[in-house]
Amino acid sequence: MTVDLLYTDDERTLADAVRSLLADRAPVTGLIKRVEQPDTYDAGLWRTAAAEIGLAGLLIPEALGGAGASYREAAAVAEEFGAGVAPVPYLGSAVVATTALLAAARASAGRAEGTAPSPAAALLKRLASGDATAALAVEFSAFPPALPAAGVRVSGARPGDDEDGVTRLRGTVRSVADALPAGVLLVPADGVPGALYAVEADAPGVHVAPVVSLDMTRQLADITFDDAPGRRVAAGEAADAAVADALTAGAVVLAAEQLGLAQRCLDMTVAYVKERKQFARPVGSFQAIKHRLADLWTAIAQARAASRYAAACLAAGDPDTAVAAALAKSACGDVAVLAAEEAVQLHGGIGFTWEHPAHLYLKRAKAAAVGFGTAGAHRETLAALVNLPAPA
Repeated sequence: MTVDLLYTDDERTLADAVRSLLADRAPVTGLIKRVEQPDTYDAGLWRTAAAEIGLAGLLIPEALGGAGASYREAAAVAEEFGAGVAPVPYLGSAVVATTALLAAARASAGRAEGTAPSPAAALLKRLASGDATAALAVEFSAFPPALPAAGVRVSGARPGDDEDGVTRLRGTVRSVADALPAGVLLVPADGVPGALYAVEADAPGVHVAPVVSLDMTRQLADITFDDAPGRRVAAGEAADAAVADALTAGAVVLAAEQLGLAQRCLDMTVAYVKERKQFARPVGSFQAIKHRLADLWTAIAQARAASRYAAACLAAGDPDTAVAAALAKSACGDVAVLAAEEAVQLHGGIGFTWEHPAHLYLKRAKAAAVGFGTAGAHRETLAALVNLPAPA
């Protein structure tokens, strides 16, 4: 597929709006105090981004109250959130959970006219309006194409459950991203057959426990279900396909976020070495520093091409999406860690202090490098997809 890797006017306008919002409402310097609090997510910032800018419904069709945009726009937004290490559940709710619900809604699209909308469509309307935030209850490290083992099983029914369409769930899922601010949890569960259930986070039997995370701007949580009531949104192959689609979209958009983080680290470091002086000369004038930053710029440019191609393939439903996703996640994961490490080191003494935000970028980069599959795991997947044998 021939892809235009340049940003469109709409994508640039959307990215500019997000950048302005973050600069006004969530400057990076203010995050240092926030990550010391028990609740690190910025609920006010997310309400503004979700409802006023419409980011919660970016991927949701207009018929369900969303913007009807594509994954190209979603990736452009993710780059800005990555650049600002924003503590919002955009990835988990507006991308991963939304993609799972979109797939479930497509699977039930043949419903007769006049009937109530499918559970997935009803949830998408809630997400598009900004009234609800959702999270897919899988480990943050789960990656496509393999489906994660369901840690939740269908338990015994209670009187009246059948009439209400309620299924009781029991089990635990660990290290779930963006679960803490979620009002709805999408839970893959084993059963006959396996299915995807929607569970209200405040329902009886649901326990969401925060985990002390390396990246406190995207804090993980363990979720326990103790006969929690859930409503099925997809079953069997449709449920598996919904989870697989969600993991692929998560990997692609997280790669875009990592790209945005890497670019911000480079920009921040270049600005610093132009001002910092040693021996009466700017540090950036030294040849060794120039070479390191030039190498980093080249790596980011290559990662940007991979990220934009993956987002375009995902938006078009191209058969090359699996290859593009593996390539983007492996390239962007590595370059984000490299850029964050260079930022810490080239900022010198100040870069190692708690008062400087460089450590926030390094922690986000290291944590995101594991999210939806490590670079190494995606390279193994890529090798299998393109039939590239391992060295003897």
